[in-house]
Amino acid sequence: MSCKVFVGNLPWKTTGADLDAVLDDMGFSHQGARVITDRETGKSRGFAFVEFDTPEAAAEAIRELDGHVLDGRPLRANEAEDRPRGGGGGGRDRRGGEGRLRRGRGPSDDVWGD
Repeated sequence: MSCKVFVGNLPWKTTGADLDAVLDDMGFSHQGARVITDRETGKSRGFAFVEFDTPEAAAEAIRELDGHVLDGRPLRANEAEDRPRGGGGGGRDRRGGEGRLRRGRGPSDDVWGD
């Protein structure tokens, strides 16, 4: 098990410091909570990641946090999954073909363009 925990359904006003305080009050030793924010607006996206010292501590935190009510919202806690690092891409035609089919007036008028 990973030592990183996903915490979702956070109230929008919750900060990393707020979540740290909740975890401290619950008696969890952790390395820090990071609330994920929108790149453009800077507002919370409603979830966070928390790093724990051991897999056992992470598992216990998941059990305790999942369903815990924070400001009227039941939290969701799961083991965080590593997001695969992509190469980005872009500019590639997702249709898989080399061109696009241009429709004519009838079936025999369909031609492939470039």
